[in-house]
Amino acid sequence: MQITTNKIDSANAKINAAITRNTIDANIEKIANQLSKEAKIAGFRKGKVPVSAVKKQYGDRLVQDAEAQALRDLLDEGLKAMEIAASALIGEPQITKFDKNDNGIDVEVTLAIRPAIELGDYAAMVPEVAKPAISDEAVMQRIEELAGAQAPFVDVEEDRALISGDAAVIDFEGFVDGEAFEGGKAEGFSLRLGSGQFIPGFEDQVIGMKKGEEKTIDVTFPENYGGSKLAGKPAQFKVKVNAIQAKEAVSIDDELAKKMLPGFEDANLEMLKEKVKEQLESEEMSKIYNDELKPKLMETFVNAFTIDLPEFIVEQEMDMALNKKAREMAEAELEELRNDAEKVKALRETFRDDACRAVKATFIVDALARAENVAVSEQELMQTIYFEAMQMGQDPSAIYKHYQESGYLPAIQMAMIEDRVLSKLLNDKIKEA
Repeated sequence: MQITTNKIDSANAKINAAITRNTIDANIEKIANQLSKEAKIAGFRKGKVPVSAVKKQYGDRLVQDAEAQALRDLLDEGLKAMEIAASALIGEPQITKFDKNDNGIDVEVTLAIRPAIELGDYAAMVPEVAKPAISDEAVMQRIEELAGAQAPFVDVEEDRALISGDAAVIDFEGFVDGEAFEGGKAEGFSLRLGSGQFIPGFEDQVIGMKKGEEKTIDVTFPENYGGSKLAGKPAQFKVKVNAIQAKEAVSIDDELAKKMLPGFEDANLEMLKEKVKEQLESEEMSKIYNDELKPKLMETFVNAFTIDLPEFIVEQEMDMALNKKAREMAEAELEELRNDAEKVKALRETFRDDACRAVKATFIVDALARAENVAVSEQELMQTIYFEAMQMGQDPSAIYKHYQESGYLPAIQMAMIEDRVLSKLLNDKIKEA
């Protein structure tokens, strides 16, 4: 077997070989001899099967196995010649040529290799992060909101009009074209004003009404309203206010702190303020990280490092982008592309720059994660997918299976690693406000 190798750059290599007929025949003999000791063929005792019977029984399969062994051998020999570790390969080697002839097989194997990245002093590229200053007013406002959310509604005895945030206990009946419609009537219904629970415009017209007051409210059902008979239709609701309820006033004190911090025996208002301040800082930092710092830092790294990219991975990224674009196109546009291969080629090429940047970013994140000892296990990946699925009210196992079968898991895992490693780098540069 004659082998030539070509290490194009740190991320791409090719192995060309002429697998001779003698190599294939020798492999067939070797495999057939091994099978003769293990195979069960009618009329022969196990271990006593003649090689000729094995060849007759397994003819085509022997040839395929012999060719596969030759490919494995040439790959091992090629990697050794180029001093490339098998662990450095990305994905499966691509057989880009496999031409059989009378003398044997002409083969070309294309390899993608994890590119070498000299990170240097990457930490110096990470900007200092100013911890957000949270005011005492913001802390108290959040505590009041939390206290208000837990406070019960109580009847308002004073003679006043309904305001946003109140609960109006109402009777109502709806009419379309003068006719009452099914599901449009209720008595003693508690409506939180400002909640957006009812048809747009309904709650706004209840605001300002007083206890005992009756009123006809004019609204229009949204065009996308669930009941097709009512969608887009103007309607009138006869409404009567039976009672006005408001949130009971809650004292902001140590007792409230004890209720809101049940895990702390010595909870007091000062501790509650500290915990709420930490929560507000975390929320603010999360927003700054996700909206601003992480995208900018990733852009800095992509622009700073020059690396070789595995060609076939870039090509795969371009194919995915093209398929995504096709799913968004109108049928007429798709038909035009189907009839013009050059247009398809030109459209696909428009995704090359973005594909290169995406692939480059992936390898940079991988290198940074290894440098920072950051990893996401399969267990963590599964837990994250399950948790998000449950939050959306979906079947976690079905969602995970869908991602698995669609090949999305590696991308999700890499996104989690990117988020984690960038957070770690930024956290190391936090300075107090």
